[in-house]
Amino acid sequence: MTKKVTQNKEFRTLLAHESGADIGDAMQKPMPLSHLLNIPGKTLGNLRARLEDRSTVLAAVQRALPAKLGTHVISAGIEQGRLTIGVSGAVWASRLRYQTSELRKTVGGDLQAPILAVRIRVIVPQA
Repeated sequence: MTKKVTQNKEFRTLLAHESGADIGDAMQKPMPLSHLLNIPGKTLGNLRARLEDRSTVLAAVQRALPAKLGTHVISAGIEQGRLTIGVSGAVWASRLRYQTSELRKTVGGDLQAPILAVRIRVIVPQA
Protein backbone atom coordinates (compact mmCIF):
# COMPACT_ATOMS: atom_id res chain seq x y z
CA MET A 1 0.00 0.00 0.00
CA THR A 2 1.27 3.48 -0.84
CA LYS A 3 0.28 6.82 0.56
CA LYS A 4 0.17 10.07 -1.38
CA VAL A 5 1.84 13.19 -0.07
CA THR A 6 1.26 16.58 -1.67
CA GLN A 7 4.39 18.62 -2.23
CA ASN A 8 3.42 22.23 -3.01
CA LYS A 9 0.86 24.55 -4.64
CA GLU A 10 1.14 22.75 -7.97
CA PHE A 11 -0.09 19.58 -6.22
CA ARG A 12 2.69 17.37 -7.47
CA THR A 13 2.51 14.01 -5.83
CA LEU A 14 5.24 11.95 -4.27
CA LEU A 15 4.67 8.32 -3.61
CA ALA A 16 6.14 6.92 -0.44
CA HIS A 17 6.29 3.17 -0.06
CA GLU A 18 4.97 1.87 3.16
CA SER A 19 8.30 1.00 4.75
CA GLY A 20 7.71 2.71 8.02
CA ALA A 21 9.87 5.68 6.93
CA ASP A 22 8.48 9.10 6.33
CA ILE A 23 9.56 11.17 3.30
CA GLY A 24 11.34 13.58 5.63
CA ASP A 25 13.45 10.69 6.93
CA ALA A 26 14.60 9.85 3.42
CA MET A 27 16.20 13.28 3.03
CA GLN A 28 19.76 13.17 4.31
CA LYS A 29 22.26 15.83 5.17
CA PRO A 30 24.74 16.24 2.26
CA MET A 31 28.17 14.70 2.74
CA PRO A 32 31.33 16.78 2.38
CA LEU A 33 33.24 16.26 -0.86
CA SER A 34 36.31 15.02 1.01
CA HIS A 35 34.22 12.12 2.41
CA LEU A 36 32.76 11.31 -1.00
CA LEU A 37 36.23 11.11 -2.59
CA ASN A 38 37.29 8.52 0.00
CA ILE A 39 34.46 6.13 -0.91
CA PRO A 40 35.88 3.24 -2.92
CA GLY A 41 34.59 3.12 -6.46
CA LYS A 42 35.73 3.46 -10.04
CA THR A 43 34.16 6.85 -10.85
CA LEU A 44 35.24 8.63 -7.69
CA GLY A 45 38.63 6.89 -7.82
CA ASN A 46 39.21 8.30 -11.31
CA LEU A 47 38.21 11.75 -10.11
CA ARG A 48 40.54 11.50 -7.11
CA ALA A 49 43.46 10.43 -9.34
CA ARG A 50 42.78 13.28 -11.76
CA LEU A 51 42.69 15.81 -8.91
CA GLU A 52 46.03 14.51 -7.61
CA ASP A 53 47.57 14.73 -11.09
CA ARG A 54 46.38 18.31 -11.53
CA SER A 55 47.73 19.25 -8.09
CA THR A 56 51.13 17.84 -9.07
CA VAL A 57 51.14 19.80 -12.33
CA LEU A 58 50.05 23.00 -10.56
CA ALA A 59 52.89 22.66 -8.06
CA ALA A 60 55.41 22.07 -10.86
CA VAL A 61 54.21 25.14 -12.77
CA GLN A 62 54.34 27.34 -9.68
CA ARG A 63 57.90 26.15 -8.90
CA ALA A 64 59.03 26.91 -12.45
CA LEU A 65 57.77 30.51 -12.37
CA PRO A 66 59.00 33.57 -10.47
CA ALA A 67 57.30 33.77 -7.05
CA LYS A 68 55.23 36.87 -7.89
CA LEU A 69 53.83 35.30 -11.06
CA GLY A 70 53.43 31.82 -9.57
CA THR A 71 51.05 33.01 -6.89
CA HIS A 72 48.55 34.09 -9.57
CA VAL A 73 48.44 30.66 -11.22
CA ILE A 74 45.19 29.07 -10.04
CA SER A 75 45.05 25.80 -11.96
CA ALA A 76 47.16 23.70 -14.29
CA GLY A 77 46.81 20.37 -16.05
CA ILE A 78 48.25 18.35 -18.90
CA GLU A 79 46.01 16.55 -21.38
CA GLN A 80 47.18 15.03 -24.66
CA GLY A 81 50.49 16.91 -24.53
CA ARG A 82 48.92 20.30 -23.91
CA LEU A 83 49.65 22.22 -20.70
CA THR A 84 46.65 24.34 -19.74
CA ILE A 85 47.25 27.04 -17.14
CA GLY A 86 44.56 29.12 -15.42
CA VAL A 87 45.55 32.54 -14.06
CA SER A 88 43.68 35.11 -11.99
CA GLY A 89 43.79 38.00 -14.46
CA ALA A 90 44.56 39.14 -17.99
CA VAL A 91 47.71 40.98 -16.90
CA TRP A 92 49.15 37.78 -15.45
CA ALA A 93 48.16 35.82 -18.55
CA SER A 94 50.06 38.30 -20.70
CA ARG A 95 53.17 38.05 -18.51
CA LEU A 96 52.91 34.27 -18.48
CA ARG A 97 52.94 34.11 -22.29
CA TYR A 98 56.55 35.29 -22.23
CA GLN A 99 57.45 32.25 -20.11
CA THR A 100 55.79 29.51 -22.21
CA SER A 101 58.89 28.09 -23.92
CA GLU A 102 60.73 27.86 -20.60
CA LEU A 103 57.67 26.30 -18.95
CA ARG A 104 57.46 23.60 -21.62
CA LYS A 105 61.04 22.56 -20.94
CA THR A 106 61.03 22.88 -17.14
CA VAL A 107 57.61 21.41 -16.35
CA GLY A 108 57.93 18.74 -19.03
CA GLY A 109 61.29 17.70 -17.58
CA ASP A 110 60.06 17.70 -13.97
CA LEU A 111 56.99 15.60 -14.75
CA GLN A 112 58.65 13.52 -17.49
CA ALA A 113 55.78 14.33 -19.84
CA PRO A 114 56.19 15.79 -23.31
CA ILE A 115 54.47 19.17 -23.56
CA LEU A 116 53.68 20.12 -27.15
CA ALA A 117 51.68 23.28 -26.50
CA VAL A 118 50.82 25.68 -23.71
CA ARG A 119 47.35 27.18 -23.34
CA ILE A 120 46.68 30.04 -20.95
CA ARG A 121 43.21 30.84 -19.63
CA VAL A 122 41.97 33.68 -17.46
CA ILE A 123 39.78 32.37 -14.65
CA VAL A 124 37.27 34.93 -13.43
CA PRO A 125 36.96 34.83 -9.63
CA GLN A 126 33.49 33.95 -8.38
CA ALA A 127 31.73 36.44 -6.16
